Parts: sequence; C-alpha cells; structure tokens
Amino acid sequence: MSDLFDVAIVGGGHNGLTAAAYLASAGKKVIVLERQDELGGATVSSEVFDGVDARLSRYSYLVSLMPKRIISDLGLGIRLQRRRYSSYTPLPGTDRGLLIDNGDPAASAASFAAVGASADVEAWGEFYEGTARLARALFPTVCDPLLTRSEARAAVGDDRLWEAFIERPVGETIRDTFNSDLVRGVVLTDALIGTFAPNIDDTLTGNRCFLYHVIGGETGDWDLPIGGMGAVSGELARAATLAGATLLTDAEVTSITPDGEVHYSSGGESRRIGARTVLSNASPWTLAQLVGEPAEDQKPEGAQLKVNLLLSRLPRLRDGVSPEAAFGGTFHINEGWNQLQSAYDTAAGGTLPNPLPAEIYCHTLADPSILSPELQASGAHTLTLFALHTPDRLTASTQEQLSAALASLDAVLAEPVEPLLMTDAQGRPCIEAKTTSDLEHAIGLPGGNIFHAPLSWPFVEDDAPQATPAQRWGVATQWENVLICGAGAQRGGGVSGIGGHNAAMAVLEASS
Repeated sequence: MSDLFDVAIVGGGHNGLTAAAYLASAGKKVIVLERQDELGGATVSSEVFDGVDARLSRYSYLVSLMPKRIISDLGLGIRLQRRRYSSYTPLPGTDRGLLIDNGDPAASAASFAAVGASADVEAWGEFYEGTARLARALFPTVCDPLLTRSEARAAVGDDRLWEAFIERPVGETIRDTFNSDLVRGVVLTDALIGTFAPNIDDTLTGNRCFLYHVIGGETGDWDLPIGGMGAVSGELARAATLAGATLLTDAEVTSITPDGEVHYSSGGESRRIGARTVLSNASPWTLAQLVGEPAEDQKPEGAQLKVNLLLSRLPRLRDGVSPEAAFGGTFHINEGWNQLQSAYDTAAGGTLPNPLPAEIYCHTLADPSILSPELQASGAHTLTLFALHTPDRLTASTQEQLSAALASLDAVLAEPVEPLLMTDAQGRPCIEAKTTSDLEHAIGLPGGNIFHAPLSWPFVEDDAPQATPAQRWGVATQWENVLICGAGAQRGGGVSGIGGHNAAMAVLEASS
C-alpha cells in the first residue's frame, strides 16, 4: 500500500489533534481524518445565526480539565478566563436567590441566609475543601500512567474523604452534608451534567461524573476560553500542522481493519491508507461499528439539551441581583434536590420533565470578543442553556424540548426571555437547540452522549491488566494496533486533551 503512516487518527476533534501534535513532534508520520469540513469536532466556534457576526461555541463551552502540561508541551496560545461568581440559583416560588460570590465570602453568607440556608455555610466550605484535596491528589496524575485504586486512595491520604466521594453514592454524601433542598440541588448538579442518574445512584455513575467536575486544574474551576472553543481547537490544529501532521477534512472513515488498514471517502471517492497504529477519536461503540465487530457494550445514551441564544441584553432577575452577577457564573434553573429527583423519575418514565432542570452560562460577560464591535456596543449577550434529564429515549421533539427549556427559564426571571432574542438576516429569532439526536447526527456522538461512553474512574482496579503501554495509559481496545484517543478513553470526557495525550504516550512507549 503506497500511503503508509505510523499513525492514522480517526476524527479531528480536540483529542485527535492533541495526539497528532505530540506524535508528529516526536517524528511520527501522522494523518488525521475528519469527516466534517472543519476541524474541531465538538470544540468549534460558528456563526450560528445567518448574517449575525457572533461566533458561538456551538457544542462545548467551558474548560476545566485541560492540564497546563498539555498547553505548555504543545506551546498553545490558549487563554482561559476565571469567573468571579460561582453560581446563582433562584429559590422557586420566591423573589430570592442564592448567589455564590468567590470574591466576597461575606456576601455569599448573606445570600445563604436570604434563602434560609445559613446552617449550610460552614458545611459548604468544608465540603469543597474536601473536593479541593481530591483535586490536588488526583488531577496531577491524569497525564501519567494510571494509578491503581490502592495507589489513588493512598495519594488522597484520607479514608473518610475517599469513602464519601468514591465508595458510597455521592448523593448520599450531599444529602447528609447539607440541610437546604436548594443547596443540595446546586451541589448535586455536578454529578448529573450529561449523565442520566437518580439523586442517590447506587451504580456510582454520578460519582464519576461528579469527580471529573471538581478536580480540574487541581481547583475544580470551570473557565471560559477567550475567543470561544474554536480558539482551543484552532491552536491544537496549528500545533499539529507545525509539527508536520497531515490534517484532512471531508474525509469520512468507513471501515478499519485491526491490522491498520483504514478506508475513507473524500470528494465522492473511496480511498484507503495503511497505518502501524490507528487512534480512534470516535466513541468505543462507533469504533466497533467501523471494525465490523459487535460492540462489547450497549449503545451509549446522552441526557441533555443544549440551547444557544443571542439576546439584545441580559434579562432582569426577580430579587434585584444584577444580571451581570447572576449570569456571571452558573445560573441554576429549577435544580433543587427534590426537583432533580422528580425530573429524573418523570424522564425515566418516558415523559419530558416539567419544570425542566437546566443551567445557563454567559460567555460574553467574560469574553465579548466573540461578538462584533457593533454587537458589543449594543449591549448584546450570548447565553448557553444546558438542560438535564432529557435522555435520548424521550420521544419529545426538538421544539417541545426547546419550549420546555424556555418555560423553565421564564419561571425564574422577572421578564420573559423571548422578546429579548435578536433576529438574523431573515428575521428569525437567534436561538438554536441541539438535542441528543441532533448531536448524534451533527458530530457523531452515539445517543448524543457527550462522554462517548460511561465515565470511568481516573484509576484502575488493583487487578486490572497493565501488561501493555495501551493498558497502562488507559487507551487499550480489544485490538492491539487500535487505540482510543478520545473521550471514551480512561480519564476521557470533557474538553481536556487528556485522551489524546495518553494515546500518544502509549504509542511512543510501545515504539521506544
């Protein structure tokens, strides 16, 4: 075969680009095959609305898990903006809300008191000091060969902490730590983003989701990428190109053989290449389809709705908190403890929850650069709404889910949001919704699962096989020459580059 590469990478998302940059820098002949007409996968910025000069982070939107090691190693010009406010949560049925201000502990304590949760102030501090210790112990290991469970427990060095967050359902820990229904719900959401699970989840699926939400950067802070997500993937593509990797778009992989033959279509033609190693940035389930062998697991299922909005201004709040503060962090909507459990029960029964729990982020408060100077001057802002407990199994249409999300938002605002929507060149409202089905068709996420597969712990069991580099780095598949480099890798999920880094390290170790 004439086209023979050291490594062929299936999928040009941020993990595939990360792997390409590392491997090409090490002298490997690398090709990336991306089926879309642009690189980036879920980390793209797009002018979503016709004739409107606003480049939105269309799918993913925040960064917590990308290690500084990757940014430094690859010389990436990525800038991340820390947000002053942690969250704002309206108390349903009242004109009050809980505002967590990272810059003013006294104001936060007063806000706890305003919603009847004074007893939880001290518990809040102790709880997140515990998660910070988990972060400092575990996050520095994510770009190293996997720890065993015993080694990870020893690294944490606190059996009580380990039991509370690793061994028992995290929902139990939250329920037993806090008194307020509102506070319990705010904390629990980190166990539910993109994960369909009850409040008390005996499978510990929620624990794994929660852990990745609180360990990023050794702090758990979720930062905004300056310039939007496209700036992240753009820097990775630049690094991969400068290192000498070949990056092909409009190249849809149609099949892979375990010995490294990759078939793809491009420009209406069928083509093939050979590679000593194939890295899959697609989900493990998708990879099994490409290899033509039955998947070991069932098709994944996502459980979220993403809505992008462009507003003429931020909406007003009922309790008089400034919109700049309320939308300056994570804005929680109908996410009390009991509301979350009720929404799960309803969705598990096949019905769209009402009210729909959701949360909102405002990119433009921290980074107006994604808007044209004219839009900035007009006071326009983007909002990203991310709804929970909308599993792929629901039959509700995109419009039905969108209507439920807007109704849930309106229920906690002092004014309806729809009159604030700007319009595009055709006079259409600037709003876009992406269901799990939309995500599957647009960017190949099976079942709309944003993690590609059920999340795994950032360590392996003591008796797990670690005979090969791929096993030690958490990127092995059942095929020796085919590795996972995307979110489906051990320690995958989120915008991190960890899967790509670790797959590259496994390849380099195996060839050394």
